[in-house]
Amino acid sequence: MLKQTVLYKQNDSFSVKADFYSANRNFAPVVVYIHGGGLIWGTREELNEEMIQLYINNGFSLFSIDYRLAPETKLPGILEDIEDAIDWLITKGTEQFSINHEKIAVVGSSAGGFLALCCGMFKNKPKAIVSFYGYGDILGKWATTPSSFYCQKDMVPQNVANTLISDLPLTDASVEQRFLLYVYGRQHGNWIELITGVNPESNKEELKKYCPIYNVTSDYPPTLFLHGTKDTDVPYEQSVFMRAAIIKDGVEAKLITIPNGEHVFDKDFHNPVVQNALKQVIDFLHTHLA
Repeated sequence: MLKQTVLYKQNDSFSVKADFYSANRNFAPVVVYIHGGGLIWGTREELNEEMIQLYINNGFSLFSIDYRLAPETKLPGILEDIEDAIDWLITKGTEQFSINHEKIAVVGSSAGGFLALCCGMFKNKPKAIVSFYGYGDILGKWATTPSSFYCQKDMVPQNVANTLISDLPLTDASVEQRFLLYVYGRQHGNWIELITGVNPESNKEELKKYCPIYNVTSDYPPTLFLHGTKDTDVPYEQSVFMRAAIIKDGVEAKLITIPNGEHVFDKDFHNPVVQNALKQVIDFLHTHLA
């Protein structure tokens, strides 16, 4: 499996990378993969080999991207990176790789699912979006108030959380390095302020423009949601509500429900339920990138 790492964005204080996996066919459609991690941790290398093979064996080239992480970089800067990654693929990517820049889909998991849904608000929209247990509303109580699930864990003190924040922009970080910072945000109900720099209570209108659920238009891309009913991190209803908002505008949207599925249910790759769901993902991508 040949991987080519590219620098899709850089300046004096940071550089952002992506890994390209070729489908070994000319002018292949491309899946841009956006990792999760609460916007606070994660890396383009989180995709396991089985998942990479799933895409390339089915004829899709894969572009797995890093992006600047919060709280060092706030949400507008993160979204700018995602948009720049897609723009790079359209302009520079076609010079380096045999891809069809008119056939790009975006797939994301968790926070990456949220960022994938945000791509429907971009000027250069993908042809299709797949959200694995993502969310469309960062103003919901689930996000802005203390999480009962995370409050059952040992409380993370603010001084510990502060030691996990860097002075420089970060473009990748391991779960071991940063998970406690996310837990701190979810326990204290200040996760959204941590990633946006904006207080959601007093700045609802400001944050609405970063919520896909409030920004669906009739040219929003066809979207596929996958979510487990036992997700303790991102509520299952987030996918239900976002799908409803898309359908209301007359756009195709489908939800694959994983009964009793937990967050990151797809890690159980060989489970027949997961295999069936992934087959539907591939069918959906084939339909919209044909």
